[in-house]
Amino acid sequence: MSPWDPTVARLTWHSVLGRRRALVLLLLPVALLALCALARALAALEGGDAEVSDALAVDLLAGFGLGVLMPLLGLIAGTGVIGPEIDEGSIVYLLTKPIDRFTIVLTKLGVAVAVVLLLGVLPVAASGLVLTGELDLVTAGFTVGALSGGLAYCALFLLLAVVTRHAVVVGLIYALVWESVVGQFVPGVQNLSAQQWSLATVVGVFGDDAERLELSAAVGPATGWVLLVVVAVGSTVYAGLRLRRLRLGAEV
Repeated sequence: MSPWDPTVARLTWHSVLGRRRALVLLLLPVALLALCALARALAALEGGDAEVSDALAVDLLAGFGLGVLMPLLGLIAGTGVIGPEIDEGSIVYLLTKPIDRFTIVLTKLGVAVAVVLLLGVLPVAASGLVLTGELDLVTAGFTVGALSGGLAYCALFLLLAVVTRHAVVVGLIYALVWESVVGQFVPGVQNLSAQQWSLATVVGVFGDDAERLELSAAVGPATGWVLLVVVAVGSTVYAGLRLRRLRLGAEV
């Protein structure tokens, strides 16, 4: 079984980057870069130093980069690579082809990850450079965190698109309500947050400097890595199994 099908990848790429979806995808990284550029400009005006403090850079990249940009990009890309085909019923044409369904899932996941890499991970890295003026620990740490979190989000939201027609709504509830709102007030909820897991990988990269930068996560770095891998691999495998059990003409 080949894990990649070029034809499926090409068709998925054109589908996920349709006009409206591409516009939304571009707005998110542009907003992050604009916010970081504004912070840098204000720092130059106030203190004469063109660089912002590491603490402010951490707050911006953690709050907007990992807290808003990556989950929303993962949601749009992860559901967009397969959700519309399932909703419209056009997935049956793909399933009639002699292509293993795990290959379909892996190919579509690869396209989603590529979108998140181009429009999420790279902008986070660029934002770190804008804020700090160099490829330092802050930039490297949040680039790793964005990459690890982006992979997990893509796999998780692709699975949601396979198991439910309301994947976008469920994903928004998870990303914006569960992680950002409920997690702030209910003890223990943050332990089930992909955002906190990706933040834990940043803490791991920072090492002893994490305390100096006042950065912490609900779980330890090792736990964060393990949970992200489990979610990414588990979601991908289960999505493939669900597609294998899908019968033509039946709902997912």
